[in-house]
Amino acid sequence: MHDLHAAARRCLDASDPAEKVRLSFATWDALCRGELRPDEASPAPLPIALPGRPERPRLISPRQLSQRGLGSAEGRAALVHAIAHIEFNAIDLAWDAVYRFRGKPMQYYLDWASCANDEARHYTMLSGRLAELGHAYGDFDAHNGLWDMAEKTAHSDTARMALVPRVLEARGLDVTPGMMDRLRKQGDDRTVAILEVILREEVAHVAAGTRWFHHCCERDGIEPEATFARLLDDYMHGSLRGPFNLEARREAGFSESELAWLHTL
Repeated sequence: MHDLHAAARRCLDASDPAEKVRLSFATWDALCRGELRPDEASPAPLPIALPGRPERPRLISPRQLSQRGLGSAEGRAALVHAIAHIEFNAIDLAWDAVYRFRGKPMQYYLDWASCANDEARHYTMLSGRLAELGHAYGDFDAHNGLWDMAEKTAHSDTARMALVPRVLEARGLDVTPGMMDRLRKQGDDRTVAILEVILREEVAHVAAGTRWFHHCCERDGIEPEATFARLLDDYMHGSLRGPFNLEARREAGFSESELAWLHTL
């Protein structure tokens, strides 16, 4: 039986996007066939550092990123590139959740490996769309915000489950419908069709975050909603901006009291 943690590490270390995608698909397939299991004898996880990345895109501060309108082909390509970058990072976020946090129920590892497989497929769809628009991943600058949060939460599975899926990835649930509307007005139905798939599947990823965040809270005997608010304040100074996609967040496991609380932020 091969070690799932070691396989996740190989996915993290791959720097070529095509190879990271290939390894992600192969690892998920091997897990589904029963060829991979978390191994108690696996070496302890290494301290978190940047995963394998291509030389481009150049990573800069979010404030430095150029703002392009969707009225031009270049602007639409820049948007597709930004989403592709998020999905590429999300592959690593899912595999790091598998690699870093040990002694979990098997369903935890299945959930996050499945998420990595989805994110690799999303990235593949978006990179294909970029090619149709005359560009490739790396042609535009990007930022490192998602992985920055992975580094900040590497010491705590509770914080990781709260802040990566339930805050950063949940933000995608909020903003994607508006992006789709704007792209429809530009006649870009091909990109809209890809975003429809991503939005539908990201609900399940945020729901996995909710499920395992609650699991961590139950394990530690702490109240989930108060803990979520405290972590948001500790790590992000309480900053969470609307508008919020209440229906999608409800599907992803946010309680009615949490949804009401979001309106107070």
